[in-house]
Amino acid sequence: MHMAAVSPEAAQDTIWSFGTFTSDLHALAEWFKDRKVTSVAMASTGIYWIPVYEILEQHGFDVILVNARYAKNVPGRKTDVSDAAWLQQLHSYGLLRGSCRPQGDIAALRAYLRQRERLVQYAAGHIHTCKKL
Repeated sequence: MHMAAVSPEAAQDTIWSFGTFTSDLHALAEWFKDRKVTSVAMASTGIYWIPVYEILEQHGFDVILVNARYAKNVPGRKTDVSDAAWLQQLHSYGLLRGSCRPQGDIAALRAYLRQRERLVQYAAGHIHTCKKL
């Protein structure tokens, strides 16, 4: 589940949850468009941010990738809802700094190189196991 928040001036339903399937992510982008959002800040947690980032970017949003440490400073009990509201508030004040995210071709090349490195490591492990037998 992905939580999204918009300014209270933009809509009555300021925080909404979306699923993780591609159709859900396109619905998230449409939800932002309906509320006239142009810039989105999102936390980079694990690898779960990548499809959201790419789909929002395809829909023409200015996406800022924020280190998840900023969400930890939420006063009170930490929940996904409070994290979304906190990031939205900080972003509306211009207090968030985006992380470096390579552009399309470079990001794809990095993904291929990481996958190749993993496959080489797996192959080396299997060769090592076969030599023991």
